Amino acid sequence: MAQKEERFTRRRLTSSRITTIVSISLVLFAIGLAGLLVLHTQKLSEYVKENIGMTVYMNKNVKEAEMLQLQKELDAMEYVRSTEYISEEKAAETFQKELGDDFVSFIGYNPLHTSIEVHLKAAYADDFYFTQIETMLKKNPIVKEISYQKSLVQSINDNVKKISAVLLVFSLLLLLIAITLINNTIRLAVYSKRFLIKTMQLVGATEGFIRKPFLNVSILHGLISSLIAIGMLIVVIYIARREIPEIISLQSLDLFLVLFAFVILIGFFISLISTFVAVRKYLKLNIDHLYLQ
Repeated sequence: MAQKEERFTRRRLTSSRITTIVSISLVLFAIGLAGLLVLHTQKLSEYVKENIGMTVYMNKNVKEAEMLQLQKELDAMEYVRSTEYISEEKAAETFQKELGDDFVSFIGYNPLHTSIEVHLKAAYADDFYFTQIETMLKKNPIVKEISYQKSLVQSINDNVKKISAVLLVFSLLLLLIAITLINNTIRLAVYSKRFLIKTMQLVGATEGFIRKPFLNVSILHGLISSLIAIGMLIVVIYIARREIPEIISLQSLDLFLVLFAFVILIGFFISLISTFVAVRKYLKLNIDHLYLQ
């Protein structure tokens, strides 16, 4: 009879631990997914911003050395990410491929101008820096015209700010929900052992001695749950890469490592703090109130 009760107790204890680990893992996985969404949105925003181009058209009959010197000056600016020199011949070749006809032979000359394509770093891709470059270039006598979509620059920056604000609020809410769910899960697990806690206290065990095994188990559960959540996130990343190959250019191993470290820390600290608070509650509770909790 005693063996049956012991086996039953072990099964119930194992079931409780598995339930706790699975619950925490799912919550951490949800946090990780939100983190992936934020990271990819940020990277996509940077990619779009850095591909907003400003085209600087040169006057005809300008020496190539002068144009290349201007390109070097642009490259030296701290907020310029890259520049591309496009000769008249290359511009004509590109236009011809798009048009499908040899327009140069048809009209007898190449009407296109040599140009420099300028792309700014994501952090500087706004109207202020575009206007600064435009003002500077207009003073240069070899520059004929400057072209970029001002409305597009403003629109992208406005939309990025709105999306970032929504994602920030969503992430904070999800984090709050995650903390609440993990805390409730651990409190229920500790609740099932409230009589054991009080019994140990009545026979003279110190609070630190009683608390230690609970904290050790909570740390273990937090780490196991974090590793399970990270494993699930890696599967999601793998599937996303296989189904959407283009997403690879938006991903960074360093950012993934930071996200995984964040998930581990969240699992570790929330489990530890929730367990500490829950055990402390039953240590301070009067024995007559155990049946009312």
